[in-house]
Amino acid sequence: MTEQDKPTEAEEIIAESQRIKDEPEVAHTAEEDAKKTRDVIFVGTKPIMTYVTATLTQLSTQPFVTIKARGQRITQAVDVSQMIVKRMNTVGYKIKDVRIASDSLLSQDGKTRNVSTMEIDITRE
Repeated sequence: MTEQDKPTEAEEIIAESQRIKDEPEVAHTAEEDAKKTRDVIFVGTKPIMTYVTATLTQLSTQPFVTIKARGQRITQAVDVSQMIVKRMNTVGYKIKDVRIASDSLLSQDGKTRNVSTMEIDITRE
């Protein structure tokens, strides 16, 4: 092949994009789409209403949402779940499951510390 017969870089890119465009699309199942969406709310240092709004937004499209917290933020997670269940009682949200555990973490000083964790599942009735 001579230099003139070789396609330019731009022509190669156009040919590649055309090939990709002509390939058939792979169908996604509802289960795969559900895995892509996030159904876990991690409670941190933001105001409580931020987590309430995030949870309600997720509950509008998901069958259930998990609120996770650890350490001192567990009380905020409980407050978030109670605000949703008690104040939105006309919508029909309820607490499905509560899980508590303890994680061992390595602190900055090199010691292993146990940190309490809590997960609260909220679902629509």
